[in-house]
Amino acid sequence: MPVVSEGKSIPLLDLRPEYESLRDDLVAALVRVADSQQYILGPEVDAFEQAIAAQIGARYAVGVSSGTDALLISLMALGIGRGDEVVTPTFSFFATAGCVTRVGARPVFVDIDPATYNIDVPQAIAAITSRTRAIIPVHLFGLCADMDPLLDAARRRGIAVIEDAAQAIGARYKDRPAGTLGEFGCFSFFPSKNLGAFGDAGLVTAETDERRDLLRRLRVHGSSPKYYHRLIGGNFRIDPIQAAVLRVKAPHLERWTEARRANAAHYRGLFRECGLDSIVTLPQEPDGYSHIFNQFVIRAPRRDELRAHLTSRGVGTEIYYPVPFHLQECFADLGYPSGAFPISEAAAREVLALPIYGALTPAQLRLVVEAIAAFYHGR
Repeated sequence: MPVVSEGKSIPLLDLRPEYESLRDDLVAALVRVADSQQYILGPEVDAFEQAIAAQIGARYAVGVSSGTDALLISLMALGIGRGDEVVTPTFSFFATAGCVTRVGARPVFVDIDPATYNIDVPQAIAAITSRTRAIIPVHLFGLCADMDPLLDAARRRGIAVIEDAAQAIGARYKDRPAGTLGEFGCFSFFPSKNLGAFGDAGLVTAETDERRDLLRRLRVHGSSPKYYHRLIGGNFRIDPIQAAVLRVKAPHLERWTEARRANAAHYRGLFRECGLDSIVTLPQEPDGYSHIFNQFVIRAPRRDELRAHLTSRGVGTEIYYPVPFHLQECFADLGYPSGAFPISEAAAREVLALPIYGALTPAQLRLVVEAIAAFYHGR
């Protein structure tokens, strides 16, 4: 039975190789910010926003304090609040639904597609009512949601689409970049993301001058000029230190993503070789989509037992996500019963994320898969 050698465990994510390869440039960037004494917005943020907008394929990018605040400020920019509804999948990171509640609106949950884990498009369209102000599709795990029918339905009904692209920077849908299809695209630079900062940071994309200016105003408490407020915003600014770090890292994103895609392809071959492709379900990449594999998520029978087995052998894993929104205690007042969204509930019981970061070696990938084979085949 394969066991990872002591001191050579395979963590779910190891940021050190990436850091060490860029250490000198990263330190120089930090020193540059310190020497400038410009710690709030300023030229470092401006330069990052211009560069990342061009890289993403958006007209404008507005740096904010986190991916969560990217969603929150987008909802605020649309004036969504009490009495409004926002349609969103029940299976995602908590911020997707939490931000809807924070602005006073009601999240309307729908199920997910069983193959992609993304929003069930027919259910989302059917959930639209006269009170619906927006749909938030999530590009989960690095794969875009099926956007065209959502965009068509939203535009015919006069409602907005906010893309939760927190896990999907660089992903593409029918050759169009994630985060550039709806009214706003929301990204996270949490350290575990394919493009990660040295802490919390985020971004909102916009395609018009008016939306860009509104986002910029809202991120500084709604003031323009300083101390004059026609709007109530928040403290949603990205730090220049994080902008400087991301400016160093961003040019390497495509290479890092290709390394993840190569690892995903290698995993597929190993799962077939070990006779596992009929036991576990591997991530999907539909035709016309480009998956960036922020996570490599399998569906596994006896998931919790498998996870314990892998942990005992030094293989890091994670469960994204163990409890769908409609079963979270804080949303009990919405009245969704257990069983309301069976695909999401099944996913919560079965999904398991495996290591996928670019620095993994073929030997490490083999160890992961052979450890899974040992569990299912009893070797």
